[in-house]
Formats: sequence, structure tokens, C-alpha cells
Amino acid sequence: MLDLRLLHYFVAVAEEEHVGRAAERLHISQSPLSRQIAQLEKNLGLTLFERSQQRIRLTSDGRVFLTEARALLRHADRLENLGRRLGRGEEGGLCIGYVADAMHTGILPAALRALREERPGIHVALYDQESAEQFEGLRQRSLDIALVRTPPPEDDPDLSATALLQDPLLLALPADHPLAEKHELTPDDLTGQPWIAVGDAQDATWRDSFLASCVASGFTPDIRLDAADPLTALGLVASSLGLALVQKSMVRGSTDGVVVRELLWYERSVGLWAAWHRVDLRPVVASFRETVLAGQHAAQGHTAQRQQPGGADDGGEPVR
Repeated sequence: MLDLRLLHYFVAVAEEEHVGRAAERLHISQSPLSRQIAQLEKNLGLTLFERSQQRIRLTSDGRVFLTEARALLRHADRLENLGRRLGRGEEGGLCIGYVADAMHTGILPAALRALREERPGIHVALYDQESAEQFEGLRQRSLDIALVRTPPPEDDPDLSATALLQDPLLLALPADHPLAEKHELTPDDLTGQPWIAVGDAQDATWRDSFLASCVASGFTPDIRLDAADPLTALGLVASSLGLALVQKSMVRGSTDGVVVRELLWYERSVGLWAAWHRVDLRPVVASFRETVLAGQHAAQGHTAQRQQPGGADDGGEPVR
């Protein structure tokens, strides 16, 4: 039987890649931690780490074990919380996975407000995770519902999903840029301009896809910077470092130093989906799922109202 305490130790060392730092994080001494990791490897009959004088690294087997260890610890944490809530007479609570888009489109906050009004005593745990990690959480029942950028495959035997909305991409450019004076931009206007590409951590081909979509629309961007997320991209645009394409929902009122334009000829958007396990939905989970689905139209309208003055008209419709 695996000792969960040893798994906590293993995950800390794997994430820090240094026994000393992991020991500080765990508030224990370094020597006992090293012995515990060695004991775990002995118990498993598996080498989890490659060791050198400078650092400690996971083996290929160790990386696989780390993924499963994290999932098990999350599930154990949820199980403990569930037991405590049941012991207090609560109905079990909710564990919700989400991507950032679920927050800034307003869908998740609106659903949580509705839940609080309907069931004020319920406990909710939120987990900011990429889509693939959320799907695994649904399968292992460590998550009750997932809000993701892409749906599971249609033939997935375990999971179901419904599209919530498509968040159209708008052009963000510095307020002092010469093109900021134009309200209708053509592909020729954008060719050769310095660009900030917004990355997608879960898609290794995101840069190629971005370039291909631009070329298909008639312009070739000169990518100078890569941004990890839309908010970072907007900050770089405000600093006059380039142009970027960001979701409409990210444009909040008047962003200082940034002008936003709709490109009617660039038909790209970022999707948001709700996913859940097909089997044995608890009543509270089914109820919250319906709240999320019912709130998609309100969130779509809320997104449209938050665009920057002088920008685009409402363009994205929920996918059904």
C-alpha cells in the first residue's frame, strides 16, 4: 500500500529538482527526506530520479509516476474534503476544473453566483488546469465538471461535453500606432507589422497554426515576441511592442495605451466547453451543470458589453 506522505515528498522533490529546496518546502530536514525517497524507490523497485552533484532529475519512469502521483493526491484531497463535508451534514460539495477563459468570459463567476444563491452552504473547490488534465480528473472522479477550451473526442466512452461559446479574436494595437487612426483595416495593412503571438500551452503547434491562419487571411505577421497569455500580450501591446490578437472577453472597458479593432475578414475564435462524466451524476453536479449551460447566453451578452469603445460589434455566438 502506497504511503501518501511519501508521495507528497516525491512530488515536492520532483518539482523542486533539489532535495534541499524540497526539504525547506516540506519543513523537514534534508537527510530524512533523502532516506524517504530512497525508501519509496526500494518499495516500488523503481528508479525515480537520476542523481548528480548539481541536481536531481526525474527518470522517464519517474515522469510517468509523477503524473499519476499528482492525480492520486488530488483525489485523496478531494476524498478527505468530501468526508469532512459529509461529516458536517453537507451534500458533498463540488470540485470544478477550469481554464482562465471560463473566468474572464464571465461564465464561471455567473454560475457560482447562481449556485451560492441556490445553495449558500455548499463548498466549492476550484482547480485551474489545462484541458487534458481536467479530462483525467473527470475520469478519476477528482473533478465533477470541467470548463475547457477543447472538447473530448466525440467517441469518448466516459465523457460528454457541450459548447458554451466562441470568443472572437480582435486586433489589439498600440494607441500611438499609425494604424490606430484607421477603423477598417485590411490584410495589407498588417503585413510586415511587428506582432506578439499569444501561446497555447496545451498545443505544441499553436505558433504554426497562428501563422497559417494569418497567411490564409491574406497577411504575414512579423512575430517579434511570444506571450504566454492574452493579458501579457495586452501589456506588451500597450508598451508599443507590437500588435496582437486577443479574445473579445479580455478587452475590459478602455485599456490604457491599447486600441482594439474587429477584423471582419479574420474568422478565428477561442472556444469554451463544459465537460462531465457520463455516469452517475450527483444531483448537485447535474444542477450546477444546467446552471452553467443556462448562463452561457448571459455571459455572451456580458462579453459583448465589455468591448472597448471604438472597437467591434458583437460577433461571437454560442456553439450549440
